[in-house]
Amino acid sequence: MNVPFAILRHATTDWNVARRLQGLTDTPLNAEGEAAARGWRLPPPADGWARVCSPLQRARRTAELIRPPAPVTVDTALIEMSFGVWEGHTIAELRATVGAAFIEAEAKGLDFQPPGGESPRATMARLGRWAAGVAAHGRPVVAVSHKAAIRALLALATGWDMTGRPPHKLDWRCLHFFTARTDGVAIERLNVPLEAAP
Repeated sequence: MNVPFAILRHATTDWNVARRLQGLTDTPLNAEGEAAARGWRLPPPADGWARVCSPLQRARRTAELIRPPAPVTVDTALIEMSFGVWEGHTIAELRATVGAAFIEAEAKGLDFQPPGGESPRATMARLGRWAAGVAAHGRPVVAVSHKAAIRALLALATGWDMTGRPPHKLDWRCLHFFTARTDGVAIERLNVPLEAAP
């Protein structure tokens, strides 16, 4: 069965502003993020779909604030990719301090593996299982997740190996529509604006 779903990234945190890798670090939305999420409104048909989110507070809070109001179910499959010991650091810092080993790790694309963390390939497999579950249940959902997780979903849908530029540029302030199938994921519409709340 083909079942539509939509996904968006949580609103802004202070670590986003500082460009720090957040991963599983449970950072809250900042004041700007809270205000932005309050102003987001899901467009049809997603405004009538069930709402699910990552267990991390920045995603949960975003899911609670977007309109129209709806109950939110936490799903651990939507959690961010773990960046292990590199969480809290910027890419620039890691290139400078870890040096060649970090640059070499970056070049591995789907097999980029932070020490103590999760690879994009593992994240992609996790989200593939989640999407197969959406297809099996036959119920469209709106999911609030995270940047690296959504990039892994894009890789799953397009075959992108995460080296070089992504095949589509994602606007992190927008909603992205996909179709879940038991055997994979397909893109429907990307970068759909979140209508301003009245």
